[in-house]
Order: sequence, then structure tokens, then C-alpha cells
Amino acid sequence: MSQQALGDAFDHHVWATLRLLDACERLTPEQLEATVPGVYGSILQTLRHTVGADSWYLFVLTDGRVPNIDEDSMSLPELRAEMVRNGPRWREYLAGDPNAADVVAHGGGEVKTHTPIGIRLAQALHHGTDHRSQVCTILTTLSIEPPDIAVWAMAEEDGRLQDLPASG
Repeated sequence: MSQQALGDAFDHHVWATLRLLDACERLTPEQLEATVPGVYGSILQTLRHTVGADSWYLFVLTDGRVPNIDEDSMSLPELRAEMVRNGPRWREYLAGDPNAADVVAHGGGEVKTHTPIGIRLAQALHHGTDHRSQVCTILTTLSIEPPDIAVWAMAEEDGRLQDLPASG
């Protein structure tokens, strides 16, 4: 897969997270604490976890050149600012040679995980998508229309989706 194709995927990942953070900025403190069975946690907990994990993936993939964050007490504006910074960080990482080596991440204690880059990148995208979906589910249960965070919506918004006349 080309760097541009991966860049498009991570552009969407960042864009969708920012769009969701912006939508949640209008919520009351009580709404931010809402949750439903089967999701990670409250809206705020899930957004903190989503952005925190995104920064952790970059921290691991860049061997610590991108700082890890402590998201546990971050506000929505702070989470948004971190995600804004992550956009160029993903682009910079992908512009290098992400296929150069596998990544070893250190877990708790003596645990290390050795994983190919492609699996790490797929996990970063999947993780964000999964948790954004959970926040949208909670919003829906609150009778709040979630933002359109589909890939097509991003592509249309920034001119990457164009309707062409049918040839006949």
C-alpha cells in the first residue's frame, strides 16, 4: 500500500476524531458522563482513551520521539489540541519508511510484544474507529444526532470525492 493511501486513511482517522470532539464540546457535564452497556466507558472516558491510545501508538512507532500523554484528566480542548498535533505526526511517520522494522512495545513488567508495522497501523485505525462508534452510540441514546464521520463525508468535505458525469 502506498504512503499516500495510508496517509488518506490516517487523515480520516484524525479528522473523524476531531469532528467527534467538536460535537461533544457542546455537551453538558452530565451528558459527557453518559454511558451505555457494551461500550468502553462514558463519552469523556472514551474520548480520553481514544486520543491517549492514538498518542501511545505514535510514541511506540516513533521509538519515543512523539511524547506519550497522560490523558486521564485532559479536557476536550486539550484532547483536541493533542489530536491536531497527531495529524502531522502521522503524516511524518508515514512519509518515512514504516516498513523498515517491526516494533517492540514494552507492556507492564517484563512483557514485550513484537508486532509487524502493518498490524500496529491497522490496530491504530481500528481502535479509533471502534471507540468513535461507541461515542456515537451513546450520543444516539441521548437523542443527539452524532456527526457524520464517514470516510465519504471527509472526502466530500475536502474535495477528494467528485461526481463525474456518466459516460454513455
